[in-house]
Amino acid sequence: MILVMCIGNEMNGDDGIGPYIAENFPDVEDFRVVNCETVPENFVYMAKDADRVIIIDAVDMDLPAGEVRIIPPDKIKGYHFSTHSLPLSIITDYIKRYTKDIILIGIQPKKLHGEMSEEVKKAGEKVIDMIVNDRINEIEVLK
Repeated sequence: MILVMCIGNEMNGDDGIGPYIAENFPDVEDFRVVNCETVPENFVYMAKDADRVIIIDAVDMDLPAGEVRIIPPDKIKGYHFSTHSLPLSIITDYIKRYTKDIILIGIQPKKLHGEMSEEVKKAGEKVIDMIVNDRINEIEVLK
């Protein structure tokens, strides 16, 4: 089973990309998709049953809006993630107890207020397609 943890606050513009992905993810066998909103720590227990965990969040990476990157574990502490309070490095360290296959996908926000931007919405749809069709390896790794 692949656990997809979607993080964000849909009331804060592009920070809502996680919930957007959770709402629009198709019902596909072997995937469990959860809208973690701003409390991903409440859902880490689900990693116990997962072969792979994919975490999706809005991340300020100083890239153009809508850019998507895989964020390596050693870079997690250096970037600003969405509105959750517990650092993702702590969450990923906890999940590593259950599975070593953790992928963090960051989507560059344009704005953190109002409606979600089209750039980020399109990026979310692209990420869904890449996950469902096992094409995550095509996402560029953040340097």
